Amino acid sequence: MMKKHGLGRGLGALIPENSTEVDNNEGLISIQLIKPNKDQPRKNFDDEKVDQLSKSIKEHGIIQPLITYKDGENYIIIAGERRWRAAKKCKLKEIPVVVVDKKSDKQVLELSLIENIQREDLNSIEVALGYKSLIEDFSLTHDELSDRIGKSRTSITNTLRLLQLDSRVQEYLIDKVITEGHGRALLSLDDKEFQYKLSQKIIDDGLSVRDTERLVKTLAKKGKNNDKNKEKEDYSIFLKEYSTVLEEKLGTKVAFKSKCKNKGKIEIEYYSIDDLERLMKILS
Repeated sequence: MMKKHGLGRGLGALIPENSTEVDNNEGLISIQLIKPNKDQPRKNFDDEKVDQLSKSIKEHGIIQPLITYKDGENYIIIAGERRWRAAKKCKLKEIPVVVVDKKSDKQVLELSLIENIQREDLNSIEVALGYKSLIEDFSLTHDELSDRIGKSRTSITNTLRLLQLDSRVQEYLIDKVITEGHGRALLSLDDKEFQYKLSQKIIDDGLSVRDTERLVKTLAKKGKNNDKNKEKEDYSIFLKEYSTVLEEKLGTKVAFKSKCKNKGKIEIEYYSIDDLERLMKILS
């Protein structure tokens, strides 16, 4: 039976323990025969981190085998492309691999996505995009994805919400200039331009997540008060327009008295009994 090497809950769950579907073939393979997967979800590899990993491999070797599938004479990487790149840098001739049976291109993509989003060095937007791909490409619910990758449904939902941020704020998250906590706080602001401006303030002033949450709460409260004042102002204009119409029709001063929206009273002035009778004829 094949041994598993810390594949993670999601990836490990997709590779059966006692199965003839898995090549009983774990061992060293020529690095020349190992090829990257063209559908690898991660497109960018940090050269500095690859160099660091290369130095570690020189000293300690590759502790965790690559996950691959056989394609003719070659072995296509499902999980572990960064280890492969680092191994090439330090000129290893052979590296350890686990070979699994490839059921379909779709399964390979799923394995690659799950392996990638379980990595600790991914930024929150990369993780969110990985979740989004798994949900859309494999018609998974948030609960099903939670079971696959060992993350809570709430955590998955909160991470996916980061994709609703202004694209420039997402870039700050990708570059790890601000944290996921900052991003979640900014989601309370509907105005994306304001999200961006506040993200710049976070960076310039070195605001903590707690500071940002307090600031957003204050701004949101101020915005609600402004909305109420604007609504009150609009209603006053509305009443003023109606009083003008009535004054022209009745030929006297008319005033609307309203303490709250949708109800109030109308005051119509008259200056004599004759004037009152004139108004009554108009209104009757």
